[in-house]
Amino acid sequence: MQSKTSPSPRLLALADLALAAGREIMTIYASPVIARQKNDLTPVTEADEAAEKIILSGLKLLDPTIPVISEEAAAAGVIPEVAGRFYLVDPLDGTKEFLSRNGEFTVNIALIDKAMPVAGIVLAPALGRIFCGETGSGAFEARIEAETDVAALGWQALEARKASAAGPIVVASRSHRDERTEAYLKCLKVQKIVSAGSSLKFCLLASGEADLYPRFGRTMEWDTAAGHAVLSAAGGHVEVETGEPLTYGKAGRGYDNPAFIARGA
Repeated sequence: MQSKTSPSPRLLALADLALAAGREIMTIYASPVIARQKNDLTPVTEADEAAEKIILSGLKLLDPTIPVISEEAAAAGVIPEVAGRFYLVDPLDGTKEFLSRNGEFTVNIALIDKAMPVAGIVLAPALGRIFCGETGSGAFEARIEAETDVAALGWQALEARKASAAGPIVVASRSHRDERTEAYLKCLKVQKIVSAGSSLKFCLLASGEADLYPRFGRTMEWDTAAGHAVLSAAGGHVEVETGEPLTYGKAGRGYDNPAFIARGA
């Protein structure tokens, strides 16, 4: 059950930052984009870096005492020590989707508290969809049709659903589906498999458009935290293979995630 009918002031402030980053991304998206390869062999573009600059500057003003781990800064070796509360930022999740121009890339901002994501924003600027969620406040979605005050958007409460008797609708990675995922799905009575990029997969569970998202390939904490926050606030769950919750702040692992399974209610 949703405890509120609209996002909290914190979520609205984070949504404002995400929208500012999204506008910059879409300006760059409108022109030919050249990608460079990072040390981990993943692509990075001008859009990733410009969006990160906007978000980091905004978070410094919003919450100057809370440290931030952000993907591009981390790739450059800038990772602050964190304990208790910190932000995780992926300024452009789905760079491959950005480069292929399928629209399924997102801006992700999450607040972590005691190893769990307690607030998160996922913006899909090319699709005109923004999702947010916060522990105790619920999860919400709005459509972005024009620049406007985030509080004036038509926010709709989200609630994850239970899979039907016909079997779950499974959402899987468009770019990273592997043999373990295929083997896992063969063991289920799957109604349908829907492909989606980036953190949108968590949001499709939160909105009741899908029921299950298994991920056995490598992900980083900034890839998953914001979507995890939205799904949790909508009543869903994200667990590792042992059944324990997926947690954050795993410095000993280099901030990568083990395999996990995300579920609706």
